[in-house]
Amino acid sequence: MISQEELDHCYDFVLKLTIQSGKVIREAIGGCEKKIETKAGDWDLVTEYDKKVEEILIGNLTKEFPMHKFIGEETVSQTNCLPDLTNAPTWIIDPIDGTTNFVHSFPFTCISIALSVNKELELGIVYNPVLEQLFTARKGRGAFLNGKPIKSSKVKELKHSLLCLEASYATMEDIRDVILGRLEAFVSIAHGIRTMGSAALTLCHVAMGALEAYHSDNLMPWDVAAGVLIIREAGGVVIDTNGGVFNVMSPKVVAVGNKKLGDDLVKLIQQADSKTRQRRSTTHRHAT
Repeated sequence: MISQEELDHCYDFVLKLTIQSGKVIREAIGGCEKKIETKAGDWDLVTEYDKKVEEILIGNLTKEFPMHKFIGEETVSQTNCLPDLTNAPTWIIDPIDGTTNFVHSFPFTCISIALSVNKELELGIVYNPVLEQLFTARKGRGAFLNGKPIKSSKVKELKHSLLCLEASYATMEDIRDVILGRLEAFVSIAHGIRTMGSAALTLCHVAMGALEAYHSDNLMPWDVAAGVLIIREAGGVVIDTNGGVFNVMSPKVVAVGNKKLGDDLVKLIQQADSKTRQRRSTTHRHAT
C-alpha cells in the first residue's frame, strides 16, 4: 500500500521533474536539426532528445523512489519486451509523445507521465512545454490545465462532435483499409475531423472539452496512461474499441466526453469494420 502523504510526495517531485525535463524539448524544438537515432517504421521516430528526457526522468525518480518500477518507451524498446503491470508503484513514461511533430518543429509534442499503484492510475501529468500547457490529475481530485479545472464535453450527438483519430497509421499496409474505412465513417457523420499526432495531448483535449472524442488502436501504455486518468477526472469516459473495459496495457482507445457518445462511436466503428470485411471478401473472390 502507499499512503496519501507518499502520493503527495510522488506528485510534487515528478511535477518539478517534468517542468525541468520540458526545458530540453523547448530549447531543442526550434533549434538545429534533430538527429534521428532509430526508426521503428517511417511513422515512429526516436531522437537523442527522447533518450535525454527519459534519462532525466527515470534517473531522478529511481534515486528518489528506488523500490518503484518503470514502463517507459525508450527502456522497453531496448529489451523489445513489454513488462507486466503489477501492484507495485509503477511509473509509465513517454519522454516525448509526438516525436514526429517534434522532429518537424510542429508544436504538438509533450511529456507524458502516470503513476499506477495496485494497477490503478493514481496521478497523470501531460506537459507541452512549447505551448506551455500543463495538464494534471490525481485520482478523485479532478483534472486541471495550468491549475484551472477542466471538464469534458457534454455533446451527445456525433453529428455535432469534433472527432480526432491518428490517420498516419494508414501507412501500415496490413491495416490501411481498416483505418481508412473508419476515417470514411467518421467523415460521413462528424462535425469535423482532426489529427494531432500526439495521443497524450489529444486525450487531454478531450478532457478539456475541445474535442468530443478520440479513437486510436495501435497505441502503447505510455501513450495513453496519463491522458486516460486526466479524461476520467474531467468527467469523460475511456472504453475499449470493442465497447468493453479499457485495458491500459493493451490500449485500444475510444475516449469521449460522455458515455452516450462512446456507445455511438463504438457502433460506428463496428459498422465501418463490417464494410471493410465485405470489401476484402469481394476483392478476394475477384482475385481468385
